[in-house]
Amino acid sequence: MKEVLILPGLFGSGEGHWQQHWLQDQPDSRCVIQDDWDHPHVDKWLFRLENALEEAGEAYLVAHSLGCLLAARLAGRSVARRVKGALLVAPCDLPITEALHPGQISFGDMPTAPLPFPSIVVGSMNDAYMSVDRLALFGRLWNAETRNIGLAGHINIASGFGRWRNGYRLLEALKTRSGARKRSVSMPPAFAM
Repeated sequence: MKEVLILPGLFGSGEGHWQQHWLQDQPDSRCVIQDDWDHPHVDKWLFRLENALEEAGEAYLVAHSLGCLLAARLAGRSVARRVKGALLVAPCDLPITEALHPGQISFGDMPTAPLPFPSIVVGSMNDAYMSVDRLALFGRLWNAETRNIGLAGHINIASGFGRWRNGYRLLEALKTRSGARKRSVSMPPAFAM
C-alpha cells in the first residue's frame, strides 16, 4: 500500500478540517509538516515535501489550497517520479491569496507546467480563492482532470467540509487510474499485421 502525503495550505489544516479527519481515518496517511504555516515560503515548503517523498519511496498526494500549488511545483523535478497521483482540492490563485493575506506569502508565480503524474483538481463555483474560470485554466495547464463540485466555497470548515467522504472516493478513482496507466505503460506494443 502506497503512503498518502497530506499537504495543507496557508495556516495548516486546523482541527475539524477534512484533512485532519483524513489523517485519523486513513492509516496510510501522514501530514507533511512545515515550520511556518502562517508565512509560507515555497523553497522551504518544497524542501520538506521532497524529503517526505524520498522517505516514502512512492506516495499519493492529497493537497488543499496552497498545498495544491506546492504539489504543482514538483513538475520538472526529479522527485516527481515518486508521486503516484495527486488529489488537488480547492487550489488557490496566488494573486488573490496574496491580496487577501498581504505580506504573508512568498510562493513566486503560479505553477503552469503539466504535471507528470495523474491528477484530479477539485474546485467549486464560489471559491473566494480561485474563480471557476481559473480553476478550468489551471486544470488544463496541469493536464489534470477537473471536477467542479458546485457551490462548495473553499472546500474547508468554513464552507461545511469536516469529514469529507467523497474525497476518499476521489482518491480511490485516482489510484485506479494510476494503476491502469502503469499497466498500459508496461505492456509491450502490439505488432502490426
